[in-house]
Amino acid sequence: MEKIKVILVDDHAVVRAGYKILLSNIENISVVAETNTGEEAITLSGKHNPDVIVMDLSLPGMSGIEAIRTIVKDNNDIKILVFTMHEEVIFVERALQAGAIGYMTKSTDPEMLSEAISQVAQGKKYLDDELKQKMTYEHEKSRDSDALLSDLSAREFQIFCLLAEGLNTAEISKQLNISYKTAANYSTQIKSKLNASTVADIARIAIRTNIIKA
Repeated sequence: MEKIKVILVDDHAVVRAGYKILLSNIENISVVAETNTGEEAITLSGKHNPDVIVMDLSLPGMSGIEAIRTIVKDNNDIKILVFTMHEEVIFVERALQAGAIGYMTKSTDPEMLSEAISQVAQGKKYLDDELKQKMTYEHEKSRDSDALLSDLSAREFQIFCLLAEGLNTAEISKQLNISYKTAANYSTQIKSKLNASTVADIARIAIRTNIIKA
C-alpha cells in the first residue's frame, strides 16, 4: 500500500509530537516533515511534494491562510487539511477560499485526524459534523459582517484578529516579525476598510462576527 505523505504545520512542538505519535500507528500514513512556520511549510512542500499538509492557522510570521494560498497556487495537487483551535465560521470560510479542502478543530476527537487525512488525500472535502451545523446556522446571521471582512486581505485579516484580541502595534510587529511601521500601516488600512475609528470599533466587529466572545 502506497502511504499518504503528510507534512505537519503547527507552532507548538508538543502538539506536533502528539500528532506524530497518533499517526505513527496508521499503516497508510507517513509523516515526512514538520515545521512551525508557514514560510517553511512552503519550502518543505516543494521539497517533499506531500499528498496532504495538516495546517494550523495561528502561526508566527505568515498566517496559515496565506501559506495555504501560496502552496495551492504552486501545486494544487497538494491537499490541505486545517487542524486548528479556531471554530468560528469565518475562519473556515477563509481557509476554504484560500484552497484548503478539509477543516477540523482541535476540540474534535484526535482519532478522527487519520480519517480526515485519508478523505482529503482522495480529494474529498472534509468538515466535521459540528462545523457543518454551525456554518448552516451562522451563515445567514453573520452574512453582512462577513461581507464586510471579505474586503480584507489574508494579512489584514490576521492583523485584524490580533487587534481585536487587544494587541497593540508594537506587539503585533514583534509577533509577526514585521516592522512597527508596516504593522501601523496595516492597522490604518484595516480601519479605513472597515470604517472603524478605534480599536474598540475593531473589537465590536470581531464580536459581531464571533471571532472573539463578548
